[in-house]
Amino acid sequence: MSWIDICAIDDIPLRGARKLKTALGCVAVFRTGTAEVFAASDRCPHRGGPLSEGIVHGQSVTCPLHNWVFDLNTGQAQGENGSIATYPLRVEAGRVLIDGTGLSGRSAA
Repeated sequence: MSWIDICAIDDIPLRGARKLKTALGCVAVFRTGTAEVFAASDRCPHRGGPLSEGIVHGQSVTCPLHNWVFDLNTGQAQGENGSIATYPLRVEAGRVLIDGTGLSGRSAA
């Protein structure tokens, strides 16, 4: 894995997200109420809603357009036939790092 430092964990609000632009499209980096972090596609497969603007609750995010709920661990939509891509993250010394494999050409949003 090729880890890329993307931000400080405190740059992501609790129960919020930060958007990361990559060659593959935008990735949303979520922070839960217990300060866990997850990365997933920022685009809902239902209607293309920006998941980084959704509501983070537990280890899930709800799309702001049509209320689809996605598990941030697996990317699977709850009760729907759909999913989003998820990406490995880790936190070291208060910094959030994402596995850059497959995210070449990325830049901060």
